[in-house]
Amino acid sequence: MSATMVVKDLAAGHGERVLFSNLDLVVAPGDVIGLVGANGAGKSTLLRLLAGLDRPERGSIRLSPATATVGHLPQEPERRPGETVGRFLARRTGVEQAQRELDDATQGLVEGRPGADDAYSVALERWLALGGADLEERAAEIGLPVGMDQPMTSLSGGQAARAGLASLLLSRYDLFLLDEPTNDLDLDGLDRLEGFVQGLRAGTVVVSHDREFLSRTVTKVLELDLAQQQIRLYGGGYQAYLDEREVARRHARERFEEYADTRAQLESRARTQRAWMEKGVRNARRKATDNDKIGRNTRIETTEKQAAKARQSEKLIERLEVVEEPRKEWELRMEIAAAPRSGAVVATLRGAVVRRGAFTLGPVDLEIGWAERVAITGSNGAGKTTLLAALLGRAPLDEGHATLGPGVVVGEVDQVRGLFEGGEPLLDAFGAQTPELPPAEVRTLLAKFGLRAAHVLRPAGTLSPGERTRAALALLQARGVNLLVLDEPTNHLDLPAIEQLESALSSYPGTLLLVTHDRRMLDAVHVDRRLRVSDGTVLESV
Repeated sequence: MSATMVVKDLAAGHGERVLFSNLDLVVAPGDVIGLVGANGAGKSTLLRLLAGLDRPERGSIRLSPATATVGHLPQEPERRPGETVGRFLARRTGVEQAQRELDDATQGLVEGRPGADDAYSVALERWLALGGADLEERAAEIGLPVGMDQPMTSLSGGQAARAGLASLLLSRYDLFLLDEPTNDLDLDGLDRLEGFVQGLRAGTVVVSHDREFLSRTVTKVLELDLAQQQIRLYGGGYQAYLDEREVARRHARERFEEYADTRAQLESRARTQRAWMEKGVRNARRKATDNDKIGRNTRIETTEKQAAKARQSEKLIERLEVVEEPRKEWELRMEIAAAPRSGAVVATLRGAVVRRGAFTLGPVDLEIGWAERVAITGSNGAGKTTLLAALLGRAPLDEGHATLGPGVVVGEVDQVRGLFEGGEPLLDAFGAQTPELPPAEVRTLLAKFGLRAAHVLRPAGTLSPGERTRAALALLQARGVNLLVLDEPTNHLDLPAIEQLESALSSYPGTLLLVTHDRRMLDAVHVDRRLRVSDGTVLESV
């Protein structure tokens, strides 16, 4: 079914804080609209409104036809206790709800309810359209690395990402709303996701901070500019958006500077003219007893002319069309504090083996030297995070030895941002990691990372994934480190923050272990070595 969504005059906010207003949008079949903006600009909020999960403060959202199905896939797949992979796929594809509606309609036929025939026909058509008839067969063809009966809560981050991708590939909605679908996906998963989105005939709105994914998939870009309180829709792909936005910002700055210069010149001229007029008035008063009528008349005439000129300049100022100064967006300015250098050998694995259920990493022989910059790649579930845990001494070894060198100070952004998942306020969770910093300094530092008063007293676990990531990055600036370990650091970060992180890494002098599937980050960050992890084996890439 071809479906179109029409959005008119939409507004949303948190309390007194306005996120966006007067938002108009049409999502037509074949559109892939990239939704961009800084963390906190309202991207996830907008997707929830479009999905009908939340109510807008103002405006309307209309589907044509009204029976069209809308699929919303949130940032972090909800792993419900006791839910199997099979049930998860059925829920995320909408088949589970459609099955319930079909069962209820079938019962209505049995009971002879009024209108049961029509209700059953609608429910059956919906169930078939969402792919309920062959969901299990199609799921088997996707090649999930886990069993359909396996509990979702038992999956690793990579396995959960694979399940989330599978739920998307199996979906047959009439319109798709995708919130960070690229997070945690390996390169193969990204290729499959890109192919899926490129082949969709359904309209799609997608939030992603993967620049390469956006470049390859989107046909339009909707920018939520929180700083300017503006919404702009750009035609063309992602690169066209970047180019057009840069031109628009330069022109806006030029228009303001031209206005400011013109106003300043007119104000200066008016002040000079007023000063001459006032001087003429003083001279006229001082010489009021002078019998020289011609001179007195000349002075009066000159004063009146200066007054007229001053009034003329002031009117010109009033007639100037006011151009507001473009407000600068909040910008993360990040540094990574460096601790004194460690010994020449930073971390060593000798014959290291880690067994976790059916998975085995190793045996691994690996040595990381001082100031080496190492990129670690591999498919989901290959053992990258396990390798990091072994190197840092966190994973108990079943065989072999692991050693951290003398003077090593570890700074880490782990995949799940685990330091900020609990129920204690962010201020306390951060302070527990930096006991040497007084609370006032902690607040100041967090504010530099966009985490202000409204954030620091909230339970850390209630922050958005992007906010938790920024808190983890702030920790790197709070305390010196000489071994920096980043496990998928770009997940949930907005695009300006990713670029700031890349810039900070370029000047960081210590040892770096970087796990990422962000293709542009891999190109942007200089590394000395590349390790590829494949089915528990660690290989040095040439």
